[in-house]
Amino acid sequence: MIKTPYLLFLGDAPNALAAKVAQGIKDWRPEFALGQYRMDGCKADMGLKDMTLAEAKAAGAKTLVVGVANRGGVISQSWKKVLVNALEEGFDLASGLHNLLRNEPDLKAVAKATGQELHDVRVPEVDYPIANGRKRSGKRCLAVGTDCSVGKMYTAMAMERAMKARGMNATFRATGQTGILITGDGVPLDAVIADFMAGSVEYLTPDNDADHWDLIEGQGSLFNISFSGVTMALIHGGQPDALILCHEPTRAHMRGLPEYQPPSLETLRDTALPLAQIVNPACQVVGVSVNTQHMGEDEAVAYLNEVEARMGLPTVDPFRHGADRLAEALEAI
Repeated sequence: MIKTPYLLFLGDAPNALAAKVAQGIKDWRPEFALGQYRMDGCKADMGLKDMTLAEAKAAGAKTLVVGVANRGGVISQSWKKVLVNALEEGFDLASGLHNLLRNEPDLKAVAKATGQELHDVRVPEVDYPIANGRKRSGKRCLAVGTDCSVGKMYTAMAMERAMKARGMNATFRATGQTGILITGDGVPLDAVIADFMAGSVEYLTPDNDADHWDLIEGQGSLFNISFSGVTMALIHGGQPDALILCHEPTRAHMRGLPEYQPPSLETLRDTALPLAQIVNPACQVVGVSVNTQHMGEDEAVAYLNEVEARMGLPTVDPFRHGADRLAEALEAI
């Protein structure tokens, strides 16, 4: 188990989106987020108290969590001094990067010498099966996005909160590093060998009670050529009964791909739904989730109303305004 509370390491993140792991922990497990550590040049800010290692240790922090999700998931050499010092100060380290802490000789040596733990959450711990596509009992909802990092995890977590408040039987199923760090469980999908990705999602969402909803954390996007494979695995392995379309309307281009433009919500609907209906012919699109964090309130409300009128689906920003209407849509199925 990863010891809490955390000191969130933002490193030299160039923007808030690059520190989405820290943002997710701060938003969904604020009791774990004791403070933040930022290096010179860091452009991200979680609104937490900036702390030195010594200050955080004195305040009770147990683990330094790498809160950065950079392209390729690598441990920057510029971070190493801080990470080594953290071990020497008595912190455990936790990371969800592809570049594993345990594979860094200097970090491994210092951790051994100090008796501290290295936690790599992006490591599959199960021998997952190959997907078989058999129909499972229970119900499943998957968030799919026009791009990466548009709010798919926030949508599923907000829906779980709203559904439980309504007395519905629902469980958030984490499929990425942030979700796993928040909930303590899940499948690090993008670290699973390709042939077993869909099977790992079947494993994550097994047979369940007839009224139970698995709320599957979306990953990647069918339209982001860098990360589309994980999305296909979620669609086929998840065998969803319902899809939620997720969008961030202020983005000028696909994340990391300046030559590619985001698709419309209609294009997302018309692409994702037929793929989902391969494994579940009854699957339907039931709602739209819009990340309006870069909009003012009036602008956000106007945009949500316009999309709802255009798409004919309940359209909300579930983090800003709550996910009750999305919960209602599932309740009606």
